[in-house]
Amino acid sequence: MQATAPANNTTSTPSPLDPRGIAPRCPECGSERLYRDGFRYLTNGENVQRWLCRDCGYRFSEMRKSYNNLSDKYRSDAHGKKVLAVEVQKENERQEAGATQTAQQDIKGAVVQFVWWLKKEGYSDATAQTRVKLVKQLAKEGCNIFNPEDVKKAIAAHDSWSQGHKQVVVQAYNSFAEMLGVKWQPPEYKHVKGLPFIPLENELDALISGCTRKVAASLQLLKETGMRIGEAWRLKWIDLDEEQNLIRCRAEKGGNPRVFKVSAKLIGMLKALPKNNEYVFGGSSLSGHRWSFDRQKRRLAHKLQNPRLLNITFHTFRHWKATMEYHKTKDILHVKQLLGHRNINSTLVYTQLINFEKDEFYSATAKTVEEARQLVESGFEYICTTPENIMLFRKRK
Repeated sequence: MQATAPANNTTSTPSPLDPRGIAPRCPECGSERLYRDGFRYLTNGENVQRWLCRDCGYRFSEMRKSYNNLSDKYRSDAHGKKVLAVEVQKENERQEAGATQTAQQDIKGAVVQFVWWLKKEGYSDATAQTRVKLVKQLAKEGCNIFNPEDVKKAIAAHDSWSQGHKQVVVQAYNSFAEMLGVKWQPPEYKHVKGLPFIPLENELDALISGCTRKVAASLQLLKETGMRIGEAWRLKWIDLDEEQNLIRCRAEKGGNPRVFKVSAKLIGMLKALPKNNEYVFGGSSLSGHRWSFDRQKRRLAHKLQNPRLLNITFHTFRHWKATMEYHKTKDILHVKQLLGHRNINSTLVYTQLINFEKDEFYSATAKTVEEARQLVESGFEYICTTPENIMLFRKRK
């Protein structure tokens, strides 16, 4: 007689943790978010699954009484309160995360709006970038930029900031508050004016000769013309007159446009740059160029063992040019025109930077007109001609 096959049992195999086949829960917090954490080996040779709770970190095995044996959601009132507290905490964290994300989106939107507002109000690109950067810095430090009192506290808490820098931050937030239509009483910080650092010419020349081709060309341009770095950065190829060695300057910050007579050396350095577009320096990021200059400056200061090089910035070349021009000509109006100042009070500071009572000079001689021309283009000043028809020149050290 043929044996009859047993009937197919469609009931799933129950979990060894719970004979009813219900998924396990953590006996501490009741969470179902569990990791399998190896096995527990018994003396009778059997192994029991171990679990690790992803929420509370509690480890337990299947022999431990589970929440699955309870019909109610919570094992007891004490455990129920504990689970409820965990769920409430998670919900609060989700709400806080959502609020933080919303606040960040609001700040980002306000900053974008601030950029366009400054542009519509006619601020220069340099001024707009600085003010946007300062407002973003306040927000990044956790300051509520929509609350003027919070901004005041954040500015006052920066002991490392100078009075002048705090004044600039206040001016930046003034524009931001004006855009928002928020009224506030700005704190008063008075900028204490100091005299700019004036390096020696040989220090500037050492810096120029030690930098890369693009940085060196920009520094030589600043040295010979006294341009602002923003004006130099907007220089276009059509602004160069190679035949007459002239450079036209497009003014910024409300200054006056100028035309400079420069050396053939500078024209050659500029012509050696790649012509990728209409701008002499390629129209790339000025901040990246500044970073490259600072890196090369630190390297040269260490190599030459001259820490004074670290005090040289792009604007230092402008201070040096103005100082030398005044003490060479004693004509403050000439210096004012050279720098493109609209107010002569901005130029008067250069009359007191260096004491030239004990002047020291480099001397040079020339026998031909071509030699004399090269010396004049290098900054030498003609003195006299000797009976032997040798021309004498000098230049301050």
